[in-house]
Amino acid sequence: MVAIKCINPQHHTSDVFKIVFQGDSITEAYRNLLCREDMGEGYVRMLTHMLTIEFPKKKFEFFNCGIGGDKVGDLRARWGVDCLNLEPDVVSIFIGVNDVVGRYFWSRPTRTLDFEKDYRDLLEQTRDSLDAEIILLTPFIDFKTNRNLAHKLFLKQKIDIIKKLSREFNTTLISLDIIFSKVIEKSMSNDWTTDGIHPTSKGHRLIAQSWLKGSNEIFATDN
Repeated sequence: MVAIKCINPQHHTSDVFKIVFQGDSITEAYRNLLCREDMGEGYVRMLTHMLTIEFPKKKFEFFNCGIGGDKVGDLRARWGVDCLNLEPDVVSIFIGVNDVVGRYFWSRPTRTLDFEKDYRDLLEQTRDSLDAEIILLTPFIDFKTNRNLAHKLFLKQKIDIIKKLSREFNTTLISLDIIFSKVIEKSMSNDWTTDGIHPTSKGHRLIAQSWLKGSNEIFATDN
């Protein structure tokens, strides 16, 4: 699996790891937006179990802040309330697909320059306000239509920005675009997504496993 780990993960000393998961409908995964304890039905819920099993001596507090339909600009608008105010130790960001598919669906796509500006602002706010590890996940698309090449071209522009920002801000990077491309080549795409965007249960598990593998160093201690 493809994951780039941060070079100098901080040595965490508090009793509880607070983790905020930010994103769109893939992260939300049918969670009850009025219930903070609801982790949804996707990769976030899976990770809450995986992390407690992998690190049984650690205490975790999880926040699923994903909202369906969100683009990076929407995250920026609610970043204070749904991230900074929670004072997390780890911030996971999985955003970008709606910034691309809006071109053909419910809204305009996000211009590449605006995408970078908004995404950069999220990272700057996080860096300046928190002493937190940051995990970035790249979006992926697998449409079986004539628009597929166009979608992937626009998506690649967004992915390249995320990877550039990851290097600049020294974050952990989970390259889901590469990970899903590899598994889809070896099997039917509907094994992994329901519509080319939203993961099946198997797809959510792959995201969770990739996240856990890529972030393992953050939670490891020298004890």
